[in-house]
Amino acid sequence: MTRVFAVSDIHGHLEKLTAALHAAGLTDADGNWTGTGADGEDTRLWFLGDFFDRGPDGIGVLRYVRGLIDQAPEGAIRMLLGNHEILALGMYKFGETFVPHDGITLRSFERSWALNGGQDRDQELLTDDDVAWLLDQPLLGLDADQLLMHSDTAEYVEWGDTIDQINSTAGAELHSDDIEVWWEIWRRTTSRYAFRGPTGPEVARILLQHLGGRRIVHGHSIVADQLGIDPQFLTGPYLYADGLALGIDGGAFDGGPCLVVELTAK
Repeated sequence: MTRVFAVSDIHGHLEKLTAALHAAGLTDADGNWTGTGADGEDTRLWFLGDFFDRGPDGIGVLRYVRGLIDQAPEGAIRMLLGNHEILALGMYKFGETFVPHDGITLRSFERSWALNGGQDRDQELLTDDDVAWLLDQPLLGLDADQLLMHSDTAEYVEWGDTIDQINSTAGAELHSDDIEVWWEIWRRTTSRYAFRGPTGPEVARILLQHLGGRRIVHGHSIVADQLGIDPQFLTGPYLYADGLALGIDGGAFDGGPCLVVELTAK
């Protein structure tokens, strides 16, 4: 049986990531891909976004993941874009350029990047090749009968009615030079909490009916916040919304763990 794992919201904490992957049996002591789970089965690993910002080495996380992908069989390791990839790319592409808006608040990717933990080193070391690679990554995936996304939002359907359509439409927009289009991508992927509260299960159910899968797996919103505990005490993901949503953001940048979560139950 192929085992499927997911990890999200590393936010520049490369050491936490490498330790967590090794503990899960996905890499060896030197950080190289082993292609096995704890019992030797073939595996797939999904990164659900947010390599950048808030932590010291987002560019190191990006380079490490790209290296793992090169080591692994094709398709064994996959990545989805998070809102902080959109932010980092928007900063790289547009910087302090003003985003048109009817109100009086001045908006720019630079301002949002600074407010959301942007790191100068990441921007300084980001290459055109890194940018081109990131721009080709999707927003959504489906594996082990689970719908994979970065943000706990239903706004993905604004790009289409199927996973393929959403990825294709959003990808085309990311290859544009329209700052207003880019800003809307940033806004959509930054929204959250769609599956919480009394209406959350129904929102999750409708999204799954449209896009497929029996459960949503997402990062973006720190699990410990939902549980009302300090992130340092978190030990695993959080299943909620009548079992239809699984949050896996351990809050690595806020003292929590980097959660590598198995999505395939034995």
